Amino acid sequence: MTASTETRKFEAEVAQVLHLVTHSLYSHKEIFLRELVSNASDACDKLRFESIAHPELLAGEGELHIDVSWDEQARTVTVRDNGIGMSRDEVVANIGTIASSGTRRFLEAMSGEQKADARMIGQFGVGFYSAFVVADRVTVLTRRAGASVDEGVKWESDGKGEYSLEQVELGDRGTTVVLHLKADEDEFLKRWQLASLIRKYSDHVAFPIRMPKEEAGKPTTEWETVNDAGALWTKPKSEISDEDYQSFYKSLGHDFNDALAWTHNRVEGSQSFTTLLYLPAQPPFDLMMGGRDERKGLKLYIKRVFIMDAAEELLPNYLRFVRGVVDADDLPLNVSREILQHNRQLDRIKAACVKRVLDLIEKLAKDEPEKFATFYKAFGNTLKEGIAEDANNRERIAKLLRFASTGGEGANQTTGFDDYIGRMKVGQDAIWYITADGYAAAAGSPQLEAFKARDIEVLLMSDRIDEWMLGSLSEYDGKKLQSVAKGEVPLDEADKRKQEEAAKAAEPLLAKLKELLGDRVGDVRVSARLTDSPSCLALSDYEMAPHLARLLREAGHDMPESKPTLEINPAHALVRRVEAEPDEGKARDLAALLLEQAEIAAGAQLPDPAAFVQRMNRVLLG
Repeated sequence: MTASTETRKFEAEVAQVLHLVTHSLYSHKEIFLRELVSNASDACDKLRFESIAHPELLAGEGELHIDVSWDEQARTVTVRDNGIGMSRDEVVANIGTIASSGTRRFLEAMSGEQKADARMIGQFGVGFYSAFVVADRVTVLTRRAGASVDEGVKWESDGKGEYSLEQVELGDRGTTVVLHLKADEDEFLKRWQLASLIRKYSDHVAFPIRMPKEEAGKPTTEWETVNDAGALWTKPKSEISDEDYQSFYKSLGHDFNDALAWTHNRVEGSQSFTTLLYLPAQPPFDLMMGGRDERKGLKLYIKRVFIMDAAEELLPNYLRFVRGVVDADDLPLNVSREILQHNRQLDRIKAACVKRVLDLIEKLAKDEPEKFATFYKAFGNTLKEGIAEDANNRERIAKLLRFASTGGEGANQTTGFDDYIGRMKVGQDAIWYITADGYAAAAGSPQLEAFKARDIEVLLMSDRIDEWMLGSLSEYDGKKLQSVAKGEVPLDEADKRKQEEAAKAAEPLLAKLKELLGDRVGDVRVSARLTDSPSCLALSDYEMAPHLARLLREAGHDMPESKPTLEINPAHALVRRVEAEPDEGKARDLAALLLEQAEIAAGAQLPDPAAFVQRMNRVLLG
């Protein structure tokens, strides 16, 4: 070993990934070729971008391309690009360690009972390691564009915990990845198999992917391009088949599933640009597991020159599930990330992208309800973030939202605001809803009883984001959104008189309950909400729902203490029992249970669960 050669251990998480790859991942082995070609394409894109400011980086080989070759005798498959290449430090950073939390989530996803599957590799940004699905040793030779010939780097590993680094002389820039195949992977030593995989997964890579021609079953020294090598989005839509669109999506989004829908548009005028935007059929893993911190954005090109892999500024955060490409004609080419964030032309492109995506979702809702249901199940909660984040499109987004309803079919989220308004009773001026921590809690809430008795439909909002979303959505189409737990229940004049009479008759009972409950409640009053249950909580207009307050406390947030308002049903047997109980201790237990069952039904956290259990036992035992 020379002075410039060293052996290093992989970072612990890389070692875990490699162990999974070599021991567990067995389906869709061909993923390795897509991932290596994708990496090579990125390297060519990056060189083309850097060469705008530094044209000398393209010295040597002119045309950027990717070569895929095989050697049956040596049992190797080689993927080579003449792109940007890597320095020694970049090799260590990109292969030996993990800079992204995506690998941690990959490991979490692969733990437990979930079946390991190679198709997940690319979705977590750890595509290089898929080489070890088919290879028991991988060699990487690379030299960064602009570096001297003697600054080449050789990386090699068997994937078992260590890798070697060696400084070598390399005449050409770029990266060569050599896979030394395992004994049972002969299928990847056939030209037709490699070529078919390239056409299947990488046909629309915008650089020529070349393979040696074959004569008499042997590779020759003559190369031929085996992919389409054209930027799909630049072609007329009439020349692109659905299969072409789906193939491009899969290579773009590292997804084995078809896209749900897409929109392809060319805008001409003072500012010209092309957009090709896709809705996935299911959440990518980075969205499900990384959420808002792991945004991917759109690929940004300028006149087919790659600029940025994840241009987050081109779509708002609530549309982060969209995959696609934006190719502009007239953006300044010396853009930096900071300039991108404040560029007026980009603001116009962003507005156009948002419009196209919302148009596409609206079209699904109108014309393809089954596809829309698939979309909403996958991304409905993410879309709801737009209510708070995008005031300009709030009404459009709200129109797309769906909820379960007392007038709907069980827990199915199929009722939109327009459906609700179309079924409103004569004289009704509010859209009534309830929020809860789950469908069953919402549908079974005692706060619904008076509404059910009056046949007033209520939207059942049971997703955790709903309460937060409603802070930015006070009305829709001129109708106020009103919680059944807040404010006054809609009563006609006769019902109002009955309510006033019941409250007056119950004044001694209310006073007794206030005394028994003390500072545990802010107020006790007769409820207009209850018909069957003994008690429920009522909230002020600006009070947070108890289930959300509980979730925020569990997440470590300091929440101000508030004293609940207890509403009672004086006609209920349990309430009458409190009224008639002469023993103060038993009456106190019963009063506390009235409050605690109301708190439980509202999703609040009991301050003393043990005391509740003891109290319940005393009441049950008499």
